[in-house]
Amino acid sequence: MEINRYKRLELSTQIVINGAFSRGIEVEVLDWDDNFIRLKKNNKVEYVKQATKTSLDTYITPLIMENKEITKIVLKEHSINVPESITVKRVDEAVKKYKDLEGKDIVIKPKSTNFGEGVSILKELRSKEDYEYAVSQALDYDSSVMIEEFIKGKEYRFLVIGDEVAAVLHRVPANVVGNGVHNIGELVDEKNRSSLRSKGYVTPLEKIRIGIVEKNYLASQDKDINYVPQNSEMVYLRENSNISTGGDSIDFTDDVLDDYKIIAVKSAKAVGAKICGADIIISDVKTKPDENNHSVIELNFNPILHAHAFPYKGQNRHVEDNVLDLLGF
Repeated sequence: MEINRYKRLELSTQIVINGAFSRGIEVEVLDWDDNFIRLKKNNKVEYVKQATKTSLDTYITPLIMENKEITKIVLKEHSINVPESITVKRVDEAVKKYKDLEGKDIVIKPKSTNFGEGVSILKELRSKEDYEYAVSQALDYDSSVMIEEFIKGKEYRFLVIGDEVAAVLHRVPANVVGNGVHNIGELVDEKNRSSLRSKGYVTPLEKIRIGIVEKNYLASQDKDINYVPQNSEMVYLRENSNISTGGDSIDFTDDVLDDYKIIAVKSAKAVGAKICGADIIISDVKTKPDENNHSVIELNFNPILHAHAFPYKGQNRHVEDNVLDLLGF
């Protein structure tokens, strides 16, 4: 069958379908809107939703990963480094903790959301108003909010499939690079015109948005969308590096020490996950891990595949093969 027929589906699902065709696996789309497919070869049948939701993971496993607080409890029990945090359910409850947090770098995020939604990073906390607003924003996404220590370093996504790390990405927050002529708004428009970017995960990268989060982050740098960056000046539009919010993906699979890959697999096994995305902050991927230079900040069920197949910089890691191998095809 012609793979172009499946362009309505998310790119990660398209990648799995393409890999299935190359192995002579019959593919049936059961629900186009839900990216729900059935794979069949001889007497073997597997159901796959959104590329990485499969029969391999138990029902409870994604529920553990969805709840960031429980994830941290489980990881700490397995001697895996995680950031220290507290959980609150109301703004006034958070305000009572303000004095203990003042002057520190913190992350405020909903307990159970993905894609960087409702997440705020406050450096050297000085404004109670900003703090209250960030907590309030996070509470729009969940009834509980985690206030977490900010871990310095770069963020890497480890794609764990089975007993190994299939690929590693460094995710760079949404950004533009100046040319000394165009302002930030114009540079964003130009970058968004790339065929690599659209909305809804049908291309390798998502379009950069300029909303309240981006405007506030620019303001924290004394900039706005009318600022004209100098030639080669990089301006970040967000603190978080999610691909879903316009971040860039750079393949680091061959550049990360195996020690960190072992930590990622250990983390996945701790929560019983066969397929997951482990987000780890690392000071230096060439330095062996110790308790001070890395931290697992999140485990993600249903991780995207397409960012590893079509990184902004780097090579295709063909991670769909790992999924199909694991499924027994």
